[in-house]
Amino acid sequence: MTETRGGVTATTDRVGARPLPAGGGKGFRGGQRNPWRRLSLFYREIVAELRKVIWPTRHELVTYTSVVVVFVSVMVAIVSGLDYLFTKGVLAVFG
Repeated sequence: MTETRGGVTATTDRVGARPLPAGGGKGFRGGQRNPWRRLSLFYREIVAELRKVIWPTRHELVTYTSVVVVFVSVMVAIVSGLDYLFTKGVLAVFG
């Protein structure tokens, strides 16, 4: 049975064999249950992904770190100042 909506045709009848259950990705073989092979594959994929990363240069790293340290210092100063003001206010009202 087919149904058309907005120019898209959907088939609701099953055509062909049942889909195989999800069993793994790259390198999966039907009965493969060896944990060492799976662990080895996992680490190979990690290394492959890390090779795709664009690592910052030393200058960029120093710049980004400086920005973060300055931002965190400013936020600490703001929160500390507000805490001091609220403490003085509460002590003045209830104190």
